[in-house]
Order: sequence, then C-alpha cells, then structure tokens
Amino acid sequence: MKQFQLLVAGLLISITSIAQEPILNYDFTFKINNLSDTNDSMAFMANYYGSKQYYFDTAIVEPGGVLHFKGDSIQGGIYSIILSDKRSYFEFVVNEPKINMETKAIDFVPNMKVKESEENRLFYEYLAFIETQSKQVETLKKQREDADDKKKEELESKLESIDKNVISYKLNFIETNPDLFISKVFKASAEPVVSDFLEIKDEKERQKARYIAFKNQYLADVDFADERLLRTPVLHNKMNYFFTKLVPQIADSIIKEADELVKRTKNNKETYKYVVHHITSKYEDSKIMGMESVLVHMGQNYYCPDKAWWLSKKKREEFCERVDKMAPLLIGKTAPDLILMDTNNQWQQLHKIEATYTVLYFWDSGCGHCKKVTPKLKEFYSEYKGKGIEVFAIGTEFENKDWKKYIKKNELPWINVSDNPEINENAQELMRQGTTTLESLNFRDTYDIFSTPKVYLLDENKTIIATKLMPEQMGDYLDHLIQSENESKDEKSSKKKAK
Repeated sequence: MKQFQLLVAGLLISITSIAQEPILNYDFTFKINNLSDTNDSMAFMANYYGSKQYYFDTAIVEPGGVLHFKGDSIQGGIYSIILSDKRSYFEFVVNEPKINMETKAIDFVPNMKVKESEENRLFYEYLAFIETQSKQVETLKKQREDADDKKKEELESKLESIDKNVISYKLNFIETNPDLFISKVFKASAEPVVSDFLEIKDEKERQKARYIAFKNQYLADVDFADERLLRTPVLHNKMNYFFTKLVPQIADSIIKEADELVKRTKNNKETYKYVVHHITSKYEDSKIMGMESVLVHMGQNYYCPDKAWWLSKKKREEFCERVDKMAPLLIGKTAPDLILMDTNNQWQQLHKIEATYTVLYFWDSGCGHCKKVTPKLKEFYSEYKGKGIEVFAIGTEFENKDWKKYIKKNELPWINVSDNPEINENAQELMRQGTTTLESLNFRDTYDIFSTPKVYLLDENKTIIATKLMPEQMGDYLDHLIQSENESKDEKSSKKKAK
C-alpha cells in the first residue's frame, strides 16, 4: 500500500499559553526514608497531560533522602515524584505553593506523612482508605474462587458493601471539602448513578432509557473550563470512553457531541486546544465509514477559521488544504465527474455510466495491497454485474505501460481508465476542445489520492453512498441496500393500494 504521512498527528504541541493563573514561587520538599542505592542519586517531578506524563523538574537526592523542587511557577494538577529506577513513584496534588511530605521508599501511601499541605493530607487519607478497601476486596475475591454457592452469595454481598462504602466516602469527601481541587477530580471521575426505569415494562426500551440517561450524565460533572483537569488522567479517560463507548459511531452524532464539548471549554485556551485536537486526531484515520465528515467538520469550524492558535501558519495551511480536498468527497456528496481515456484510447465519462451502483476504484498495478484487492473485486463484479453494478477503475500510475499489461494479463472486465504522458502534454488543447476537464486530469488531487487502493460506492445519481468498503464487504452491503429499497417500494405500493 502506498501511504503518505498524516497531518493531524503532529498538530498538538507543548503548552505555549496559559489561561488559568499559575501557582507562583513553588517550594516542594519530600523526604523519602530507606532509599536503596539505585534510587539515591536523582528524582523527577512529572505531570499528567491527557493520557501521558511528562517530566517537569528534576532534583538531586540530598542526604537523608531529601528532595527539593523550587521554581517560579507551576500549574495545578496531579503530579508524581518518580525515583531514578523509573518504577517507584507516588502522586500528590499541586494546588498550593508550599508542600512538605515524608514517607518510606517501600509502601509510599501507608507511610506518608503530610507535614505541610492540607489538600495532600486529605488526599492521602483518601488513598489510605482506598488501599485498605482494595486489600479487603482482593481477599474476598480469592475466597470466592473456591466457595460454594451459598458462600459466594455471602461474599458478593460483602463486596457490594465495600463498593457502597467507597462511593459513600467519596461523596462525603466532596460534600465536606467542596473547594478542594481533588474534590473536583473525584466528582469528575465518578460514574453517574441512573434510575432503573422500572416503570418501563419493555426490557429493550428500559435498557435504552438507562443508556440515554447514563450518556447524558456521564460528563455532567466534568468542568471543561478548568485546565487543571488536563494535568490529571481524568479528563482524557472520560472523553475517550464517552466517544468510544457511549456516542454512536455515526458522524452526525459525533459532530453534535464535539460541538457541545468545545462550548463547555468556555474559551479556556488549553482545554479548548485539547478537546479540539483529541476529537480531530481520534477520527482522522478512523477505519469506520463516514468518519471523514468529523475531520472535515473540525477543520472547517475549529482550525481553518484561524482558531487553532497553537499551530504555525504553515501547519494550519497544510491541514486546511487537506480538509478542502476532502470536503467534496464525503458521503452524501455528488462524486466529482471524471473524463479519462480507457485502454482502447476511448474517452469514458463517470457521470454518463448507466448503472444502479458504480464502484469507483483507484488503484496501482505495482501496489501490493491492490494486488490482493483487485482479484476479489473481479469476483464481486462477476457475481453482481447482473444486479446493475459497474466498476470505473482509475489507474494512478503516471506511466501506464505496466498498468495496461496487468489489465490484459488479469482480464479485468470493467471500465479501465487513466491518464498518460501524451494526454498531459496536450492537456490545454483537450480541455479547450471540451474533450476532458482539469479536474479529470488532476484526478489525484480531485480525489485526494494519498494512498491506494481507494474505493467509493456511488448510487445511480453518482452520489457517494459508501467509502472504505473492500470487495468482500460490498456484497453484504449491497444486498442490504437492495433489500431496503425493495421493502421501501413495497411499503409505498401498499399505501397506494390502501388509498
């Protein structure tokens, strides 16, 4: 397969502008007792950003295992102290300028003493409670493995009770400490509790109601205007789950939710940047049909009106050029017409093909993936030609000697067209005569051919109805379309008779 480098992957760059006030003149001290020889040289302070962590500062381990981190400013969030073995670490909350904590190199959480920082004192009380509950859960689960049915029921009840205790602890923590950043983190990370909707008798309808309620509440307590949540794993994880598991993988549904989340950033530059980039990059190279619409929507609304403040002018122009090429090629658009020469030197026009469905197939006789797809397309064509299917296959090679040999050797029975050096040399005259068009001769740009093979399925009006379908999928897809159309015709006929 011939593939060009994708653009969006490099569009998110390091933080260059901060909307929220930083914490000035931070002074953090950590004492770690009983450090091993492998961890007594240097330590790192790292912060989350989305799904990853990045080193923020380093410190030499002073005698007695003391670490000092000082600086002019730091942004709030969840940070980590990582020892030099890169495996040993503990987390803490950054929401105040002075922090002083002490622990042991083994079992950081139960041995943690917070000497200065009220928020971290409460945070570690919570972590200690969670660790205790987790150990109980682990013990109960081991007991459950060999238990009889009666004992299992008893153990399940205990596990459920622990789960309720944890939820209750968190809720009480949030209620008691509403102004703490960590309360906002707990609130954002919690999953919504929804009604059982027992008043709905139909099981499917009840499950649907529960799903809708869960989806609508899932991000309700995430403050997208607070950029500190970017420096925790919460915002990324919630967004990723929401778009992967809760939003139907249909372009219109994704676009609707994307616009809503962008609004909720309330012009906070950092969260705006993250939300826009996360959604754009997630659907840029999606294997799901129709997701190009999401990329085009994000580009046209959040990048190309010069709202992507984090991009250089060159990067933005490159991306917007790509979006402009993709926009006419989305599902529901009329496929751009092509007038190209076939292997018999006859001009063939895409829009004049009389067929119920047309497969538009861009390929290269030297492309390894094409060599696998083309024989399968031939099998499909043989089976479905009688159902009104035609294939309009465009060779993408600039020199088409090998292309013609491949067609002849493999007896490809459909319409095979391409350009060639002679046509391109006489392009101006051919266009002046109306024989062909600039869009046709520039078909690689017209159809944004950055890889081969590339497949479009068109209806009788040459409207794009499917993309990214491979031959082995086309049969089922077309059978479903034909069946749906027949059912629609039968329904209309029944209504006419009823009148």
